[in-house]
Amino acid sequence: MTDAQVWPTELRLHKDRKTLTVTFDGGERFDLPAEYLRVKSPSAEVQGHSAEERKTVSGKRDVAIIEVLPVGNYAVRLVFDDLHSTGIFDWGAYWQDYVDELAAKNLSRDPPARRK
Repeated sequence: MTDAQVWPTELRLHKDRKTLTVTFDGGERFDLPAEYLRVKSPSAEVQGHSAEERKTVSGKRDVAIIEVLPVGNYAVRLVFDDLHSTGIFDWGAYWQDYVDELAAKNLSRDPPARRK
């Protein structure tokens, strides 16, 4: 399976609604803060229609996720307590953007080796 084909096997919203745990087919598991998901929303409101239009969103330290709604068979819409809900998270594309950004900066998903 390629990185572009990764798909979550589980989405779990924590009781405090401040963290969404996403588990992928390959076993990778990530705890994503609601603040991060809100400020990096793939919505046009945040991302704009070009890199020059991307907005830096502030003041979202305490934002919470109030709903996780499926969008067809390919994505989810997150509804935040500030009522932002226009971002559709297509995890495959979202993941691929992350992998591409790491590659462009010559960075790795793996943590640095620890000294013994």
